[in-house]
Amino acid sequence: MVTSHDVARLAGVSQATVSRALTSSSKIRPATKARVLAAMQELNYVPHAGAQTLRTRRSGVVGVVVSDLANPFYAQMLDELTRVLSLAGYRAVVWNAGGGSHADALQAIGENAVDGVIFTTATASSPELLEAVDRNRPLVLINRDVEGVACDRVIGDNAAGGRAVADFLCERGRTEIALISGPAEATTSRDRTESFLARMRERGHDVPEHFRFDGAFSHDAAAQITRRVMTREVRPDGIFCANDNMAFGALDTLREFDLHADDCYVIGYDDVDMASWASFSLTTVRQPIREMAATGGRLLIERINDPERPPQTVTYAPVMIERGSTAGAISRRGSFPRARG
Repeated sequence: MVTSHDVARLAGVSQATVSRALTSSSKIRPATKARVLAAMQELNYVPHAGAQTLRTRRSGVVGVVVSDLANPFYAQMLDELTRVLSLAGYRAVVWNAGGGSHADALQAIGENAVDGVIFTTATASSPELLEAVDRNRPLVLINRDVEGVACDRVIGDNAAGGRAVADFLCERGRTEIALISGPAEATTSRDRTESFLARMRERGHDVPEHFRFDGAFSHDAAAQITRRVMTREVRPDGIFCANDNMAFGALDTLREFDLHADDCYVIGYDDVDMASWASFSLTTVRQPIREMAATGGRLLIERINDPERPPQTVTYAPVMIERGSTAGAISRRGSFPRARG
């Protein structure tokens, strides 16, 4: 059976150094840690989780809360998070808060079975967040913010992104806009949509109530909303969706009507990888998803190792990315003229 002493001999370090590599100690240099991890992989060494937990009082496990793994945003963020955590010697357990069951997450947090929790989705009423705060567990908020929680957070400037979309549309003469937002309790949806509506109002193009919808961050819900809107006598000449997943639903419906971007612009938010695919070519507001995830992972590790340091907030600026959904054909099959009232 391969032991930590075998790993130490192969890596040319002491057994204590191997232990520090396994506990994500700040006392080990990155190059040395990389050499130890490489030796572990070569020898197929697997540390005894129970013994390690007893020795360090840490589990080596981080909980990650997501909302909907069918949404490419969360899959992309999770991919980067697990990479960063793995390099630091942590395993990730994923909890889908959108699945309706919170029992496993609450039990793990309550029993200290995880060393910390990363939230890629949270609201003030999220059971996992309330439990983590109540138990004083290390936690990081990524993407969504929650007011009143003293913790590290990695967020995008959603208000600036909403204003950028309004300016983009108005400068191109698109002022009859339908807005498909997400739940109001999600800060991402609230900040994007409120700033968008305010800027449209500032520019003299208030979005009427009958063009404002809650798409629940759902592809199918956004598709159904778009279908209803595009069968009206007066149609919008643009649709702003508060995330890319809903924008994909809007684009799919516009194809059903054989509509082009000339008939109706579609703009999303996040710039997930799929947005750049030729079949979508979605104009969107870019957030650096992988960079945000990597930063959040590093902040949690720092928090675990130094629980008393002051909380940090890292904010990323948005970038408008223009593609075919506002400048080229959505469908190759021809155009259906937009009815005007």
